[in-house]
Amino acid sequence: MSRFLSHRFDGLEAYVPGEQPRDRTYIKLNTNESPYPPSPEVSERLCSGEIGNLNLYPDPTGRALKEKLAALYEVGPENVFLANGSDEILNFAFMAFCDAEHGVAFPDISYGFYPVFADLYAIPASVIPLKEDFSVDYRDYLNIGKMVVIANPNAPTGMKIPLSEIEEILKSNPGQVVLIDEAYVDFGGESCIPLIKKYDNLLVSHTYSKSRSMAGARLGYAIADRELIADLEKIKYSTNPYNINRLTLAAGEAAADSDAYYKENARKIISTREKTAETLREAGFTVLPSSANFIFVKHERLNGETMYRKLRDRGILVRYFGTGRIRDFVRISIGTPEQMEILARNLKEILAEQKDGGYEYEKK
Repeated sequence: MSRFLSHRFDGLEAYVPGEQPRDRTYIKLNTNESPYPPSPEVSERLCSGEIGNLNLYPDPTGRALKEKLAALYEVGPENVFLANGSDEILNFAFMAFCDAEHGVAFPDISYGFYPVFADLYAIPASVIPLKEDFSVDYRDYLNIGKMVVIANPNAPTGMKIPLSEIEEILKSNPGQVVLIDEAYVDFGGESCIPLIKKYDNLLVSHTYSKSRSMAGARLGYAIADRELIADLEKIKYSTNPYNINRLTLAAGEAAADSDAYYKENARKIISTREKTAETLREAGFTVLPSSANFIFVKHERLNGETMYRKLRDRGILVRYFGTGRIRDFVRISIGTPEQMEILARNLKEILAEQKDGGYEYEKK
């Protein structure tokens, strides 16, 4: 850090994205990207002359895309907020709805950006431990009097909580925003978007990065009561009114028009996930129940760091966190069926090497 950085950031620990190495060709199962390309409609739209308009600013309201998303979710355009990835939604929400008096609450094992934003804005955070089985206990958030942030399904565990429990959290905290991060909901979760018509304190965050195969486009959206959306718009217009570029807006519109394509891809990913989980369980791995496009895996004879490094040496990237209760786990994104067969085969070979004395196992 330079000598000019404000001292209020001395203790800030930045979020660390999944690695993107370029030293060789990898099977990339570490950042929860879709293994399938965007829909043909997206490619056609981007090749239709939109590039020729890059000399012009994009529509700061994103009206056309808002209308398409509103139609998909049966809400009004005034209930939709567009962002440069769902991380921007989180950023604005922490900025807009948290303060030092009330603070924020989120699980101890969840998306790593939650504590980063709390630290960035000096917001007191109640970091609530997951239960022993890594599930969220909704009762921990009842009447908590803070903004609540919960990923559903959760990351990196992939586990979901039912809408009935989310509704209990909403009812018991009428004076605070409850942000439900549904980045992975299309892979087996149940969206709480219908509840926005009943609860004006519900903010639901979605992303194009996972089920809509557009992680490189950086597009997210939130759905909520119109007054919450107006709050987010105020923050946006106070920071970067042109936060989404013309090409991303065009791609987002085309993706919304081809929703059936993405639902079919999600179905294929779910099928591959379940088959992979079954294969690994048969090989002795513990696999948490997942409703996301990844699985969370460990083995009693193979610590998480060893699993990660051995797979990396074989050209397969997975995500290793190496902290606390999850230090023996790795998170494995769901790729194509062929990629997951290669993963399973290599994990079995690594286990066989360990059993045969191919390398020494150290319990950590």
